[in-house]
Amino acid sequence: MTSAPISAPAARHPLRRLFRYARPYRRDAALASLYSVLNKVFDVLPEALIGVAVDIVVNQRDSFLARMGVAEPLHQLLLLTGITVLVWLCESTFEYLYALKWRRLAQDLQHELRLAAYSHLQALPPDFVTDARSGRLMAVLNEDVHQIERFLNTGANDLIQVTVSASLIGTVFFLLTADLAALAFLPIPLILVGAFWFQKKLAPRYAAAREAAAAVSDRLNNNLAGIATIKAYTAEAQEFERVRGVSDTYRARNAEAIRFAAAITPVIRMAVLAGFVATLLYGGWKALSGELGIGAYSALVFLTQRLLWPLTRLADMTDLYQRAMASVNRVMDLIDAPLPPLPSGSLPELVRGEVRFADVRLSYDARRVLHGVDLAIPAGHTVALVGPTGGGKSSLLRLLLGFVAPESGRVCVDGVDIAGLDPAHLRRHIGYVAQDPFLTDASIADNIAYGDAEPDRARIARAAELAQAAEFIAALPQGVDSPVGERGSRLSGGQRQRIAIARALYRDPAILVLDEATSAVDNETEAAIQSALRALTGERTTLIVAHRLSTVRHAHAIHVMEAGRIVESGSHDELVARGGTYAALWRLQMGEG
Repeated sequence: MTSAPISAPAARHPLRRLFRYARPYRRDAALASLYSVLNKVFDVLPEALIGVAVDIVVNQRDSFLARMGVAEPLHQLLLLTGITVLVWLCESTFEYLYALKWRRLAQDLQHELRLAAYSHLQALPPDFVTDARSGRLMAVLNEDVHQIERFLNTGANDLIQVTVSASLIGTVFFLLTADLAALAFLPIPLILVGAFWFQKKLAPRYAAAREAAAAVSDRLNNNLAGIATIKAYTAEAQEFERVRGVSDTYRARNAEAIRFAAAITPVIRMAVLAGFVATLLYGGWKALSGELGIGAYSALVFLTQRLLWPLTRLADMTDLYQRAMASVNRVMDLIDAPLPPLPSGSLPELVRGEVRFADVRLSYDARRVLHGVDLAIPAGHTVALVGPTGGGKSSLLRLLLGFVAPESGRVCVDGVDIAGLDPAHLRRHIGYVAQDPFLTDASIADNIAYGDAEPDRARIARAAELAQAAEFIAALPQGVDSPVGERGSRLSGGQRQRIAIARALYRDPAILVLDEATSAVDNETEAAIQSALRALTGERTTLIVAHRLSTVRHAHAIHVMEAGRIVESGSHDELVARGGTYAALWRLQMGEG
């Protein structure tokens, strides 16, 4: 069984996908856009006011303001000064407001995107994380979300303001002199066509760069988790070369994108120069011939620069936009990954713990791992699954926990097919201990009562005692409140295993599932744990996967699995007396052959 990749091509434009997701924030986005527009309106006005100032000095009583009713030149200057102060205050106010609104929107949206992606990820089957690679998912949840945040912080405002600036200045140009406006605007279509052409070329390159960044994250995540093994086998140089390899690939992918992005600015600068020179020469000629006022000419020269110069930032804007759109697709692909159907059924109020696998078949990637397995486990019995690696033992556990669904056949608890049960409801009745237990970076008490919103200290102490963990916990400076570190790094392997067993017992489940749960403890501790578990056998159904046969010899029934089939079943004494596969394994482990 495989999961859909998170990099499947999106059917919709990434910006549309983002807008659709951000629907609750549309009012905030509209306000931020309005503030950006108003800021740009007041930002452009000072250039026009420069033209008015020149007009006052040159024409005095024949100036534009004189025709508006302010005849005295000094009064005109005072009025212009007051308007200038007001314009600058408004420009500064709206700059503060748009910066505040866009940045707050960026923070809120990146927070929501990360939580939505993580929440959706938790609802997907466990195999999804394995298939997608944890490092790649980390890159989506961190780097890609941050890239979207950076675009909203600055890029969205830049795009709006360039558009508004071009519209405002274009209007002024055409009102003053249409032919000069045509010359000044001539480079803009070329700039836009060039920018969109570059954008089209950049999109796949930035997508490749994001994939390469995920590969770097995946490699580093893998190596940091296995740093002790790397050192033990003196493989530092080999792993360094592997990191160098993926980092070189990332650098090469980025360099390829940068080569295109870096070419945009010089091309745009040449187009800007052409428009500015046209305004300077043709506008100057019109002013000298009396067809254009000196004040208007001064304003147009400044406005041409304000119109065209921001377009040189299209390179940065395009770069930021393309990186953000690649990230939007990756984040939204994760959020849109299809969820398995979620049944709503529940077990009876009193769960006995009877388990049955009926003619169960299961495959991974077209490779059959279970071939029609039939297995009945009475309530309160302890049953062990043994046999060589790859025999299908852990697959049966995954089926019982609802992590995967059988291709055919049924898995039942107390006669109810778990296919119709709410997985969360089912798992509340199962205590699971993995071979490599996960501990969260919190206290021992938090880990034992994991998943309980209101931990019971008495139950924590009882579970620790049953798991033979109470003695080492008492020796710690803070007892059960001692932090375990990242993934339990402050504890030994055996201590982590006992905390995991205590966590399963704290839940007081009807069914206890142990997947090599005592593999990391010493023989004395294992014997004590086995004794405690035997005392609980009558209270709960226990399903054990083990390679050390000594840990399961007291089980009610032992089933030997090979190549996805149960090949032998019986008690320890019966299987040894039979002289089959189990007997051979037992003799081997006892040193008899």
